[in-house]
Amino acid sequence: MQLDLGQKIRELRRRDGRTQEALAEAIGVTSQAVSRWEANGGYPDMEMIPSIANYFGVSIDELFGYNNERSKKIDELAAQIDNMNFQNNGEDVNIDECITLARNALIEFPGNEKIMLCLASVLYNAGYVRYGEYHLSDDEGYDVLDVEKHRTYSEWKEAISLYEKLLKTMENGEPRHRVIRELTQLYLNTGEYTRALEIIETAPNIYGSREILRAKAVDGKKRAEAYGAALLKIVRACSELMVSSVIANEKNISVAEKVQSLRGAIEIFDMICTDGNYGLHHSYIARVYTLLSLYLWLDGKKDEAFMALDSALLHFNLYDESYAKDKGSYTAPLIKLVKHEVWKNDPDVDKPIETSHMSLAEDWPWWCVPEYSIVKPEIQSDPRWNEWVAKTQE
Repeated sequence: MQLDLGQKIRELRRRDGRTQEALAEAIGVTSQAVSRWEANGGYPDMEMIPSIANYFGVSIDELFGYNNERSKKIDELAAQIDNMNFQNNGEDVNIDECITLARNALIEFPGNEKIMLCLASVLYNAGYVRYGEYHLSDDEGYDVLDVEKHRTYSEWKEAISLYEKLLKTMENGEPRHRVIRELTQLYLNTGEYTRALEIIETAPNIYGSREILRAKAVDGKKRAEAYGAALLKIVRACSELMVSSVIANEKNISVAEKVQSLRGAIEIFDMICTDGNYGLHHSYIARVYTLLSLYLWLDGKKDEAFMALDSALLHFNLYDESYAKDKGSYTAPLIKLVKHEVWKNDPDVDKPIETSHMSLAEDWPWWCVPEYSIVKPEIQSDPRWNEWVAKTQE
């Protein structure tokens, strides 16, 4: 601890551009004493510690090096919790252990925003994997959430409480935006529409997004790369909105229109991925193909439904290949500077699933739609279904 203290004093002094003489004069000791501390030949009297910490504008814990160790442990715990939480991808793999780890971490570091956000996100996920999201149709045939059922989820109640606490103290930045995104969804799930609208008003509009602003903060090659990254994010968002609109208009657009719209949700990527290299978005496109297969079946196009399933498997395999290329990049003209490794650190992009293609049949059609109960027994009774399932296991 004595060694760390001397090194820390030297680091802080050099950080601030201060001399040993300046520090000595400020705290009432000789410059030789400061030199001795920094050379590990002694250490300050304990009554001087608050003055030294105040001089450098740090806490006593940070002066002794405790803060760095504390921050390191918090970061390690947060990463461990997030990684475990991601494993519960639509099914309960270790949600109990994940919640316990997050709760114990919060006991060890009470009030820490990073750990509190981890616990909230685990509880957010727990509601989905333990009970699921339920939908109804309103009088006009539009899709609505079963808010009464969702209000019984204790996990979501606690998550909402944690998110609301975080919003009161969190500064602007990605963690706060994550809170807004997840809390908005929970407000929607539980019928708190007014609250949802209130908090999203605090978020920037699309032109104030970090993706677009990033392109305006750099120049030259960096700017071209930033525009490419923004294009990919916006195209992905547009595609997701198209899929969500198909589901929301459950009884108000025809099956053929749903097929056309889902094809559009896939083809929109071709506007910028002109060479067919969708990189890490291959996984998402594969999922859209699984949903497309359901509506193609309903539209009486059974052969095309199985073609869509084959396309889904193809894209999952391409995704696995893309993720394996740590230094890979996109190759179409407008996005050729965007590296895959950048997207691996993006919270909105699919992370690797060890058995992604192998769980494709089990996860079909990925999205929860009412037509599932009609199509499932029919499509699975077709001999081609088992042939396709066998291919997913290869």
